[in-house]
Amino acid sequence: MHSDVSFSRLKQFPRLIWILLFGAFITRGSYYMVWPFLAVILYQKFAISATEVGLILSAAALVSVFIGFVGGALSDHFGRHQLMFGSGLLYVVSFSLLAGADTLPEYILIITLCSIAKAIWEPPTSALIGDLLDDAKTRELAMQARYFVVNVGAALGPMAGVWFGLTGQQSSFYITAGCFAFLLVILKWGFTQHGKVPTASQKSAGNSPEPENSLEQENSPEQENSPEQENSPEQENSPEPETSQARQTLSILKQDRVLQCLIAANILCMFIYSQMDTSLVQYLTRAEVPDLLSLISAMIVTNSLVIICFQFVLLKIMTGLAIVTRIQIGLLILICSQVWLALNPLTFFWGWIGAVVVMSLAEAILFPTMNVHIDRLAPDHLRGAYFGAASFYSLGFAIAPFGGGLILDLFGGPALFFSGALLCLLVIYLYSLLDKLPRPEFNPDYKKVGQTQTG
Repeated sequence: MHSDVSFSRLKQFPRLIWILLFGAFITRGSYYMVWPFLAVILYQKFAISATEVGLILSAAALVSVFIGFVGGALSDHFGRHQLMFGSGLLYVVSFSLLAGADTLPEYILIITLCSIAKAIWEPPTSALIGDLLDDAKTRELAMQARYFVVNVGAALGPMAGVWFGLTGQQSSFYITAGCFAFLLVILKWGFTQHGKVPTASQKSAGNSPEPENSLEQENSPEQENSPEQENSPEQENSPEPETSQARQTLSILKQDRVLQCLIAANILCMFIYSQMDTSLVQYLTRAEVPDLLSLISAMIVTNSLVIICFQFVLLKIMTGLAIVTRIQIGLLILICSQVWLALNPLTFFWGWIGAVVVMSLAEAILFPTMNVHIDRLAPDHLRGAYFGAASFYSLGFAIAPFGGGLILDLFGGPALFFSGALLCLLVIYLYSLLDKLPRPEFNPDYKKVGQTQTG
């Protein structure tokens, strides 16, 4: 039997992986205390329409999508930690400002900064896991574990918010800012203890630094004047290695038809799923559903608890299935949740919770598997670029608030969720095409990704 989810592999995690997992837990927990209520805050504070709220959130997310791609590619060349510390500082500043924002222009600007910080943070963080763990199965467990602790944080965050009376309170963003500041401190310590993590370009060139070299040694005079650097082909042949790197990355991504199809499919998938965070909340708010804040909190907690309880169970059950097959099963379950949301009576509290349970089962299959899929597709020296390209999935998140708000204003909630079910069918079709599409020569083993299994 396959042992992809064997927890004995946890012993192979270096200290830096555990820091990333702990950081994901504390930051996501504080984040979910208030961010899902942002649409409610904007509606109650400024009385703007569903389309206008969606446009604000969509514009911010749209800006961040392209920045995320650039950030992932740059992390291959300059190293993960520079990008992570820079985006972490931006997180601290933007969340602190958001806690004190009063006017609509302030909200628009700061929400955009928050989205940019998230877009820069995610690709190098995901790619760093691949840099630290050579074994594919151990990497998969680390990615599953990271998604798991994110959902533990998302479950406990709203409950802590209710306990301390912070649910939906704007001041809660100070807590999120403080958690990110603490994460940066322990990350700095973790990088120093672990030693310098080589960039992907260094690995591919075969001149990775020794593990004992600390982070502080990265720019030492010895390294700056080393023979390897003096004779570097990139420096001899290209006066602008960063530009050359970006062009090479874009060229390879342009050739990878599987990745392109995958991005298109997952943009649609994210559009469908993110309606729960934005349009569903707006739908319930404008319908004046009884106990609105309690219902929203209950849905967030239910979503996270289902994932916590079933993520590894579902992974174990599906161990022998190809990655694409797993995703298609998740999409079929997602269709059921969309139909349920469309048909549920507005005042039926437990009906909304039941629909969220089904949607969460789909999420527990889909989201971690998408990251594993990208990790399997990416060559080692372009892992950051591939995770950066995967940030284009966020186009689905970006257009979802505006598209969902527009459908709500014109056609109502049921039409929105029936549309989601139809889009799921289109995504299933796109995944069925992956086996037939060509890939660049650098990674011939994964041309048939639909047949790639986890064991």
